[in-house]
Amino acid sequence: MLNVFEGAGWFLLPLGLCSTMAIFIMVERLIALRSSRVIPHRMIHKFVKGEILNEPGDQASVAGRILAFFHSNRPDPDALKAFATLETTRLERGLFILEIVIGAAPLLGLLGTVTGLMQVFSGLNVDSGVPDPATFVRGIAMALGTTMLGLVIAIPALVGNAYLNRRVEMLSARINVGVERLIDLAKKSKPQSTEAKLEV
Repeated sequence: MLNVFEGAGWFLLPLGLCSTMAIFIMVERLIALRSSRVIPHRMIHKFVKGEILNEPGDQASVAGRILAFFHSNRPDPDALKAFATLETTRLERGLFILEIVIGAAPLLGLLGTVTGLMQVFSGLNVDSGVPDPATFVRGIAMALGTTMLGLVIAIPALVGNAYLNRRVEMLSARINVGVERLIDLAKKSKPQSTEAKLEV
């Protein structure tokens, strides 16, 4: 494996940068998309039981921020849905970098392949047509090494991107259902509060 890194030459720098960015984004998003950071289980149970209006909300989770916004502003349904959309959009933060890595890593590998082959052909002896052994080995090592590294980086990034996008979709669906439930419960609670005021 060390020979692969050595053979990649200066392409190791951009490929290493792609690898570092992909790993950072995947780890950061896996932490950020935990259920406790998006919609904790206790809130799910309160949504189901219809007791979510008693939950004050907090800044520790997406659902908590939506509830805090609801309690502090008492927005109309459209404004609440817009705020929820803004919060769910933030779940995708950084995923575009993974898409860039998925496209850039194999292309860098291909560029390395072309560069390596150019080295091979540039080392050919014009008179005999026999390549210089050292130049030949360096060129082939670069051609194969960069291609391998590009694919090794792109394939896990592709898998991670697919998984994270699927998780974002699932969590966004849960939040949207929760917002609809919150709007429904808020509408049902208004007539009761009005009747209570009339009795007083």
